[in-house]
Amino acid sequence: MTILDCAIIGGGPAGLTAGLYTTRGGLENVTMFEKGMPGGQITNSSEIENYPGVTGEITGMDLMMPWPAQCQKFGLKHEMVNVVRVTKSNDLFTIHQEDGTTVDAHSVIMGTGSSPRRAGFTGEKDFLGRGVSTCATCDGFFYKGKEVVVIGGGDTALEEALYLAKICSKVYLVHRRDTFRSAPNTVERIKKSENIELILNSFPDEVYGDSAGVTGLRVKNRDGESRDISVPGIFTFVGNDVNNQTLIQEDGTFLCDMNEQGQVIVDISMKTSVAGLFATGDMRIAAPKQVISAAGDGAVAALQAISYVDELLN
Repeated sequence: MTILDCAIIGGGPAGLTAGLYTTRGGLENVTMFEKGMPGGQITNSSEIENYPGVTGEITGMDLMMPWPAQCQKFGLKHEMVNVVRVTKSNDLFTIHQEDGTTVDAHSVIMGTGSSPRRAGFTGEKDFLGRGVSTCATCDGFFYKGKEVVVIGGGDTALEEALYLAKICSKVYLVHRRDTFRSAPNTVERIKKSENIELILNSFPDEVYGDSAGVTGLRVKNRDGESRDISVPGIFTFVGNDVNNQTLIQEDGTFLCDMNEQGQVIVDISMKTSVAGLFATGDMRIAAPKQVISAAGDGAVAALQAISYVDELLN
């Protein structure tokens, strides 16, 4: 059986860029394992304005559509299968697939990303991408001069609320407690911001709207009292779940070092604690969670993988 020079797990911007750079850089047997269509979370975005070189109206799907063909031009193969586990024995990695088959590889680049945690209110899924967002950097500009709601009480929620307050006329910050799980100086900045209104001890109940998108959010407090907030945009920041399941070994440990949030610990070269294993994009520590950053991770990891395989085999 042929041993892959590199196995890429995940077909988002990081995985696709890794596929482009590894194949164009000289690795001959490279396969990207992605159970669905390549592209990643960004394909759900209705409009992209902050990717360099992209002008005019373009959706996330439009942005990502040419990427797979570009990679395949240089020899990248795409296996539409679900990888359940990655293991390593001596110098060989084994890719365990859902159907029970395995593939061996000299190096592995992980790019399985993360999934924004749902807040769980009625209509959240229906209006995702049509007024409900999980990325202020991506979508905040669309609400310039308008009022929006931010849901959450951690560092990310408060930092994104401050970011949106510079763009939007008003930000309603909805949090289920009366205290925040954030740095004290960030909380102080929130309280001093004149256009941020705190709605504490409250939770989102239902988002509503029409065919054009969101028109408002109903929130409830602990006493069961309801309040309707008329806004076109709602940003939820209640955490992210790192898609790290494929790194879990049979004994329940992880293949490489992780932090408490389940993010893969990497150095500046995307190297993990395991030689030949690289992690990119949203699944790594300190990830900016932007398409361009993930693509950069993929390029860095690919160049490192090429050097690793060359040294291993020569």
